[in-house]
Parts: sequence; structure tokens; C-alpha cells
Amino acid sequence: MDFQPSDRSYPFQGVEAVDTDALATFPYEYPGRPIDIEIVTDEFTAVCPYSGLPDFGTLTVRYIPDKLCIELRSFKYYLLSYRNVGIFYEHLVNRVLDDLVKLCRPVRMTVEADYNVRGGMRTKAVAQYEKPGKEND
Repeated sequence: MDFQPSDRSYPFQGVEAVDTDALATFPYEYPGRPIDIEIVTDEFTAVCPYSGLPDFGTLTVRYIPDKLCIELRSFKYYLLSYRNVGIFYEHLVNRVLDDLVKLCRPVRMTVEADYNVRGGMRTKAVAQYEKPGKEND
């Protein structure tokens, strides 16, 4: 049997499967008082958009809320919806950032994906947002 890895692909979903409706917020009771929030999961998974093979890594979201905070249970459901989605690392961090900024309109936010070694290479992608015209001390 002559097997070429590039000749095989497992089925996966497109980004339309990402469940942004799962996301929820709660009011930040101290608007105007900056607080740094960091959410980390080392169990994030999506799949390669070529092969359908799983990619695993640590996803970190750091943000300063303005008036709303991300409700964690809803964020877990949102992240779980990526499980069978084919997406590049570089696109993932930007998609998560866009979804979360739209959700809670933070003062500042960073999304970092630090993927496990694959093919002898470790990859980290980082996307950032800063609210225009906001004092960010």
C-alpha cells in the first residue's frame, strides 16, 4: 500500500459552526476602575483545515473590561464549538478576538493561542485590540 499523508483528510466543519450565541456577559460593577482579567484553558482544540487532524493548545484571553465581563460557562461552550472546526491558528486568534470584542466591548483585549508541538514546530499566534479614544493606563 502506497500511502501519501497529503492524500487523506478527515471531515471537519467550517467556521460557520462556531457558536457565538453561546456567549454571555454580566455587568462589571466597577466601571472606570481598571482590572486585569485572564482566562486560560490548556484544553483548546480545533482541527487543521487541510487534513482535519486535531490541533491542541493553550488559549489565553487577557482583557480589561469596560462595562461587561465574559461569563465563563458560556465561554466554555463557545470554545467547545471549535472542536471540529478547520481553522488556521492565525485566523483563530483574530476570530476569537472579534467575537469577544463584539460581545463585551472591553477597554483592551489580547487573545493568544499557544499550540502544542506538531511536526517538530511550536506555534504561537497573538491578536490584540484597544478601544479607540479610551484612556488605557
